[in-house]
Amino acid sequence: MKLTFLGSGDAFGSGGRFNTCFHVTTSDGTFLIDCGATSLVAMRHFKVDPNAIGTIFLTHLHGDHFGGLPFFILDAQLVSRRATPLTIAGPPGVAQRFRDLMEVMFPGMSKIQQRFPIDYVEVSPGAEKKVGSVTVTPFLAAHNSGAPSLTLRLACENRVLVYSGDTGWTEALVTQSRGADLFICECCFYETKVDFHIDYPRLAAERHRLDCKRLV
Repeated sequence: MKLTFLGSGDAFGSGGRFNTCFHVTTSDGTFLIDCGATSLVAMRHFKVDPNAIGTIFLTHLHGDHFGGLPFFILDAQLVSRRATPLTIAGPPGVAQRFRDLMEVMFPGMSKIQQRFPIDYVEVSPGAEKKVGSVTVTPFLAAHNSGAPSLTLRLACENRVLVYSGDTGWTEALVTQSRGADLFICECCFYETKVDFHIDYPRLAAERHRLDCKRLV
């Protein structure tokens, strides 16, 4: 398993970073974790082939985490000429929210038949699901987004990758990151404290409780 951070920025482009998007390559294929609004730009920048991506896992339905999907689909249809199936796995309601987003951004595009099949897979808190070669276990994050926001535990090739998604501190982060090879935990603030994001002092104070092999 090889992980590349295509984007780790917030919704405001702080520090000039791209929105959240992680690129994971395995022997069985390639997938993304989140696809923020700038993700197609990031793929071009890092020379990532969008057509090689088989699955996109979404933690929640905010624009800086799934707003890149319309550009991804438009590119697949008109530029990259994608022919292989694409799976989009996300919180309940992901298919309708994506169609709504596509229609707002590119009116009429949501009604056009794609050249390739798109399979929408809903993943729900506490329900383990096999998506291709990846076993995904979502659990509820402390972050409002109009649908359940998720933290994702992804198991593949005898490796476990956990991504917190956007969330305030929750004890589930301790239990669900246990034994993970890598735990990617959002850390949005230092002095500012809010209920729906994690600040660095809180994460540092809880670090000794996180039994993961590596924390980023």
